[in-house]
Amino acid sequence: MTRRERLQKATTRVDVATILAAVAEAKRGSSEGRLKLTALMTWVAYSCPDATTAVCDAISAAWLGNGAPTLEIPRGLPEAPLEDSFWQAFWAVVDGNDEGYDALTITVAVASLAAAVHPLLGEIADDHARNHRGAAEAVKKSIPGHTDIKALSQCPQGSLGQSLHTMIIDNGYDPEVLDRESLALSQLPHSLHYLNARILQMHDVWHLVAGYDTTSSNEIAISAFQLAQFGHNYSSMFLSAVMAISTFKEPRGFTILMQIITEAWQHGKDTPVMMDIEWEKEWNNSLESIRMTHNISTYHSIFPADLLESIENASIWRKLQLGYQIVRYNLRLKNNSQLPELQAL
Repeated sequence: MTRRERLQKATTRVDVATILAAVAEAKRGSSEGRLKLTALMTWVAYSCPDATTAVCDAISAAWLGNGAPTLEIPRGLPEAPLEDSFWQAFWAVVDGNDEGYDALTITVAVASLAAAVHPLLGEIADDHARNHRGAAEAVKKSIPGHTDIKALSQCPQGSLGQSLHTMIIDNGYDPEVLDRESLALSQLPHSLHYLNARILQMHDVWHLVAGYDTTSSNEIAISAFQLAQFGHNYSSMFLSAVMAISTFKEPRGFTILMQIITEAWQHGKDTPVMMDIEWEKEWNNSLESIRMTHNISTYHSIFPADLLESIENASIWRKLQLGYQIVRYNLRLKNNSQLPELQAL
């Protein structure tokens, strides 16, 4: 049986003891641990969204060693079948192309998998969104209109609106990341239509308010944050794909990836529900005042936000420094010691 076939077979419900064992294996650098965790995230993303919280809580508690209680994964949750046509599409995304992915192309690639999943997943994900603590009230609202760029340009200096306008204009971003019409969001059930439209619209707002940079590692992190906050099905799809790419193509980075994902998952769990905030009423307020008003803390990782960019573009001396710190981190994982603050990076 090939490794890909083993992952497909492992993409199913397991008990918490198996999850904890897989985390321990992955911390020790075991390829089997990486495969098992990737399979589990693929299961919640493309088959059983209702298991997301229990699975991610168990992984996060074990990875971060924060002593949080882990509940057993419920039985009898609705699952969508994972057919051969899905796996063909999934592996095509993992294989990518010779040039690799950037932030936009991997987003588009993962979004394309929505056409390959079983139709039942849409119903399950819709129910999951309507019952999630971070989305249940929001999805009752009407579909939001498009972001008013002109209104943002008129916001005072130092405000959220001005910061968002500068971020969009200076970087050439689309105000809503991807065009909601081209993604055919209107064809989704109302809950998923609202949730996906609002997340696309507010993604950069949450970057600013919750303290996520626009670097590669922080884009991965904010997906875990959004998954914890809203049960966002696309975010779990994205994380599953990223973990699979690391498992099969960049295994040396898997522990870093899991640290980033679990830190941001915990941040999302600890942060008050951001989907319920009427953000358009906050445009003229400063980031600091918004955080104080809504009790929002900023994301903090033991790794620098530009870690992945630094590894790729740094000088030889800087790469040696980064390599030394990452080796220290992996040794701590293997020895189950307290994770270090990598402030020297």
